[in-house]
Amino acid sequence: MRIGVLSDTHCPEFMERLPDRVFEVLAGVDLILHAGDVNGPETLEALSAIAPVQGARGDHDPHGLLPPTCELTLEGRRIVVVHGNRSRWIEEPETFIWTVSLGSYHPHERLAAILRRRHPTADLIVFGHTHRPFVQHSDGVLLFNPGGVHQWNPDTTLARLRRNPGWFEWSWLQVARHIREWPPPSVGILEIRPEGIEPRIVPL
Repeated sequence: MRIGVLSDTHCPEFMERLPDRVFEVLAGVDLILHAGDVNGPETLEALSAIAPVQGARGDHDPHGLLPPTCELTLEGRRIVVVHGNRSRWIEEPETFIWTVSLGSYHPHERLAAILRRRHPTADLIVFGHTHRPFVQHSDGVLLFNPGGVHQWNPDTTLARLRRNPGWFEWSWLQVARHIREWPPPSVGILEIRPEGIEPRIVPL
């Protein structure tokens, strides 16, 4: 079974449409898992033209778009899909530090360990939120983050500024547009085989 995995599309919030490369990479998959921050039902509809879509709600998603946690069993493997965001009292100060450090501070280094403890019976935990690819095998459990389809970089922040954001976001973007470190946009592919799950990160 071949599964396409993506997260943090932020479409149409920050992107007008999904990049064509997403459809090229995911062509032929049996299922798509979205780890949150989809942003709009039109994004799910576009992806469903490729394959059935399941996923979890992110902190930028409206209530009712997706459940907060998606649990399913595929080929005998127990899979949990979550976004990975924590309380705003944790997230907002860390986002501030990430911004003023111009991207050099990584605020989610313990997130995978937290999710592993939270879902002890899962064989595979798919998450997003960090916009950074992550692959780790831990005591027989695979933790997998495909990275973000949308990434904050000088080009995307300037594009957002052209859409006339509110004053608070405008002020934040004046700093964020000078970010010096960011990963490339990416998605993931998971191949479930009798001998195990093979993960792959695919840059867009």
